[in-house]
Amino acid sequence: MSFDKTEWVWMNGRLIRWGKATLHVSAHALHYGSGVFEGLRCYETDDGPAVFRLGEHVKRFFYSAAVYGIDIPYTQEELEEAVCETILRNGFASCYIRPICFYGSGSLSLNPRNCPVETVILAWPWGAYLGDEGLQSGVRVTVSSWTKFHSRMMPTTAKACGGYINSILAVREAARGGYDEAILLDAEGNIAEGAGENIFIIRDGKIVTNDERSSILLGITRDAVMQIAADLGYEVEVRPIRINDLYLADEAFMTGTAAEVTPIREVDGVTIGKSARVTGRIKKVFFNAVAGRDEKYKDWLRLVEQPAAVR
Repeated sequence: MSFDKTEWVWMNGRLIRWGKATLHVSAHALHYGSGVFEGLRCYETDDGPAVFRLGEHVKRFFYSAAVYGIDIPYTQEELEEAVCETILRNGFASCYIRPICFYGSGSLSLNPRNCPVETVILAWPWGAYLGDEGLQSGVRVTVSSWTKFHSRMMPTTAKACGGYINSILAVREAARGGYDEAILLDAEGNIAEGAGENIFIIRDGKIVTNDERSSILLGITRDAVMQIAADLGYEVEVRPIRINDLYLADEAFMTGTAAEVTPIREVDGVTIGKSARVTGRIKKVFFNAVAGRDEKYKDWLRLVEQPAAVR
């Protein structure tokens, strides 16, 4: 990942140069993590750059903000246009996009009532999150000693900045052990999710994933994969996933905006299954869909065009 090719940032209603997109060190979010964010991908297609499920991502952005009482000072349509404008201005054919809304400088009281709401959109080129080899051949993961926080502690279905400290701890622990990624358990000792991904397992031809009862973020890529799996004729069961379910799975994979569809080949030294045939079928459809090569999923893509105000 590199920011070198990014020249423009959308900040509080206008595009500014990367180097000028700054905030004060007293910003509330810097001290307390009081913000929410989204992660989207724009893919290169024959019709031009297209954002995957833009509307759903921006809708979840507003949901996360509402959960934390943050009033985003723009409409959903305005932010969708701003995403497209940011991609166009930077000249990207494909990229990762990060909208973020947070409390700025005004007070360092825990209650941010005197702090302004800052809204920013970043975009930059970002390849396979867990590496090209991991995307193709699978990743090695470990079950973290850190537990995913329960919804009684913090809202798990909202994508909040401060909540990802939990994931940072797990990721750094995994890296120290030589693993590619971490998997966190929930408060009941069942599988929750990866540090930034949802989890699927496959056993006897059935695909299993969990839901918000397991303290997960309801991923938008997760939802797309469930639809793809059903369209391919697979039964998709939603239930808690025990650790042994993962160890004994025929296949397992992770999904997320950054991770896309990444196979899991090993968990704590235990090889998962003998092939990734079903995962491979799902992954092929997914990448055809985001590249605009499958008419069935064309409505998942928002072509990047000039904002209405400058057409």
